[in-house]
Amino acid sequence: MSSYQELLAQRAELDRQIAAARRAEKSEAIAAVKKLVADHGLSAEDCGFKAGAARGRAKTTVAAVFRGPNGETWSGRGRTPKWLAALEAQGQSRDRFRIAG
Repeated sequence: MSSYQELLAQRAELDRQIAAARRAEKSEAIAAVKKLVADHGLSAEDCGFKAGAARGRAKTTVAAVFRGPNGETWSGRGRTPKWLAALEAQGQSRDRFRIAG
């Protein structure tokens, strides 16, 4: 009967052999699939894959709605910027900084 350490060493060797065989067979499988795809003129869509990576909508820029005394701008979306909050704390109206148009 083999000792525990010998069995562990055998398992490690088998794991290495399994990994090597998997790499070799994977390469062969990929080559075979590529050949079939090329021979039959198939596309990714024909094989049930999506045409391309789905991408989210492109971010659009929003026009500035408010302009501060030092040229700062804010679209009116999200948190109130510090420059506008400070001016409002001084008693100034937000509408005073609204861009006409």
